[in-house]
Amino acid sequence: MRAIMVMFDSLNKRMLNPYGCDWTKTPNFSRLAEHTVQFDNCYVGSMPCMPARRELHTGRYNFLHRSWGPLEPFDDSMPEILRNHGIHSHLVTDHYHYFEDGGATYHTRYRSYENFRGQEGDAWKGVVGSEWPENRNGRMGGAEYWNEQDQVNRSYQDTEEKQPQSLTFSAGLSFMETNHDKDNWFLQIETFDPHEPFYSQQRFKDLYPHEYHGALFDWPPYQKVTEDDETIHHLRMEYAALLSMCDESMGKVLDMMERYKMWDDTMLIVCTDHGFMLGEHDHWAKCYFPFYNEVANTPLFIWDPRLREKGVRRSSLVQTIDFPATLLSFFGLPLPPDMQGKPLDGVMKDDTPVREAALFGIHGGQIGCTDGRYVYLRAPKPDNTPLYQYTLMPTRHGGRRSFFDPEELVTMEKHPPLSFTKGLPVMRTVSHCANGQHRYPTELFDLKNDPQQTHPISDPETEARMCCLMKRCMEENDAPAEQYERMML
Repeated sequence: MRAIMVMFDSLNKRMLNPYGCDWTKTPNFSRLAEHTVQFDNCYVGSMPCMPARRELHTGRYNFLHRSWGPLEPFDDSMPEILRNHGIHSHLVTDHYHYFEDGGATYHTRYRSYENFRGQEGDAWKGVVGSEWPENRNGRMGGAEYWNEQDQVNRSYQDTEEKQPQSLTFSAGLSFMETNHDKDNWFLQIETFDPHEPFYSQQRFKDLYPHEYHGALFDWPPYQKVTEDDETIHHLRMEYAALLSMCDESMGKVLDMMERYKMWDDTMLIVCTDHGFMLGEHDHWAKCYFPFYNEVANTPLFIWDPRLREKGVRRSSLVQTIDFPATLLSFFGLPLPPDMQGKPLDGVMKDDTPVREAALFGIHGGQIGCTDGRYVYLRAPKPDNTPLYQYTLMPTRHGGRRSFFDPEELVTMEKHPPLSFTKGLPVMRTVSHCANGQHRYPTELFDLKNDPQQTHPISDPETEARMCCLMKRCMEENDAPAEQYERMML
């Protein structure tokens, strides 16, 4: 048995041809859909990057207990479980957060790994005192640092072959070439693209000709849209160009699957951690505003050689937490008791549901809940308290990636074991939420009548039912008691 997971970052489902987009150039994603089961109701769980990857390892929600952070000493890790059962797990990635404070315990769970440098503001090449062209790029606080390092990194990526995505897929294809006649392995090919900044070579940009007369702008800020229509259109074309590069890389994996007849015995999962806002709802990016479906509802394709279902679509509600359960089940391994995710065999075979509702959110922000038809985005109390983090690994995402602040650590107290911490007590600290999402109002959407989520509805009966589903999902996750108080549940 072999399995391959191809994971993209910030892949917007609505920009892909098999999900109905008629202007982007993604023929290999269409080809992929012909070979796989295509899921229409896959939702994120914990946002953004590393919280999603913790779910990919553990199969349980992260965001109710802590923010962005490493795997914890008590966590079950899917790649490590495979490794411990004689299945070689190999990671190839250019996702640089794996190698920083706040993410440094993930890659070592694999039997082997390769990483490629230079995405975004990765502190990669050192060029002192250089002057770079004035540009408008910048994501949030500390934009000057990000801009400078990004420009340094790009200066070493002047050809397609030098870009981290190309190097990552090349390494993944090399693993497939070397091991196509071997058994018992899992390969994770993971690229940071099409995450911002949307940097690609000219031949991909040429696929999307358009007029633009402004400064460099392929890296949107995490905020409301203030740019004019020409700039908004330009940024979408820059995203589309990088997306087409991703599509071409995807095609190379499909080619090798066919060359070595891997469709006969190799599972293929193609997924992303979350989507991305390209001006929809008058916002850019993610995290600082409600998780509308452009972010929360993600593309997913799976080929299971045991079931041989392909060219079909499934509507049952699935989530990131189901991916590790599906892989462990495929290899015939039992699921850890603390894993909440479910194997997706039944969904693939005949659309048998695995859950009634899905929970999603970011630590300290809103909590989202969907039953597949309705999406409920619930805001907390105005003061967003009480809010705590539970961890034994006090590092996280920061301006340069960081430890918890001293102001947080002085609030530290020993907390009794949680249901999933293997009997270990944990550190509890007061959490200072910085994402701002909690300031947005509660909204309820009916996706059947309003798939674009442009008109929130008032329906007390449905809202009460969604609150019950939300509470049930929180209870199943052993959510801390203060989360119910914070959310007025």
